[in-house]
Amino acid sequence: MALLGNIVWFLLGGIFTGLLWWFFGLFAFISIIGIPWGRACFVMGGFAFFPFGQEAIRRDILTGQQDIGTSALGTLGNVLWFVLAGVWIALGHVFSALACALTIIGIPFAWQHLKLAALALCPIGQTIVPVEVAAAARQRYAEEALSRYRR
Repeated sequence: MALLGNIVWFLLGGIFTGLLWWFFGLFAFISIIGIPWGRACFVMGGFAFFPFGQEAIRRDILTGQQDIGTSALGTLGNVLWFVLAGVWIALGHVFSALACALTIIGIPFAWQHLKLAALALCPIGQTIVPVEVAAAARQRYAEEALSRYRR
């Protein structure tokens, strides 16, 4: 079902959404200082091409290790991103979701736009994995947190 959803999504606009993210990623890489945001744009662009069956997850939850994108520098980068671009991109995805939700057949596409909107708010420190991998990583993270509380 995810394959069918991805094919329809890609043909009916996902290609343009993904290419737009990649365009901004290239623009960010050209500025040198924008490389962290450019990397995030490429991750989001790949997700925008084929969002069904995939999910965004923090890299530290997935790997169990903190990196520069999940540290205080990543938080600072996300704050700058949110102010300069994230809120506007997220609003665009929310409006697209509202338009898709007007029809019954568009509801799954609206949900994908909402996933992209959430990711657009703070993309640094996130990665895209299959839904099952994200669920397993969150379960492992929760079990580790629970064991720390029980000590």
